[in-house]
Amino acid sequence: MKGIKIDQTDRKILQILQSNAKITNAQLSKEIGLSPAPTLERVKKLENLGIIKSYHATLETEKVGLGVTTFVQVFLQNHKKSCLDAFVEKINKIDNVIECHHITGSCDFILKVIAADIQSYQKLMLEEISEIEEISNMQSMVILSTFKDNKVLPIP
Repeated sequence: MKGIKIDQTDRKILQILQSNAKITNAQLSKEIGLSPAPTLERVKKLENLGIIKSYHATLETEKVGLGVTTFVQVFLQNHKKSCLDAFVEKINKIDNVIECHHITGSCDFILKVIAADIQSYQKLMLEEISEIEEISNMQSMVILSTFKDNKVLPIP
């Protein structure tokens, strides 16, 4: 990691917390072989350095009523900074857009969009996303099935 020194114990903490953020400090300390106080200090250090950004529950999308997930390629009208900034500001206000990435290649951005069903997705696209004037064109790809959706990063 650039400029930030982490050792093997820190890496092990990160690996464990990614898999189970609900683990108690006592259990974490047992797994890494340190007593609870230094373990907690290390976790706090990793949080303060911004390596650990937050803790989240992973939800089963269909069980919470979100049955359609898509990737949307977005092509902007131009590449001026003001156009990019305006697009990003507007897209950040749409809750159903759960990821937005500025990318290289044939399009400018790729979005991950989630909706209850195809009808809600269509309404979202027609009434919100396509109304963003900085967009010149879009292409949607509906996810049919997912074979890997790992949130655990391989710590080098």
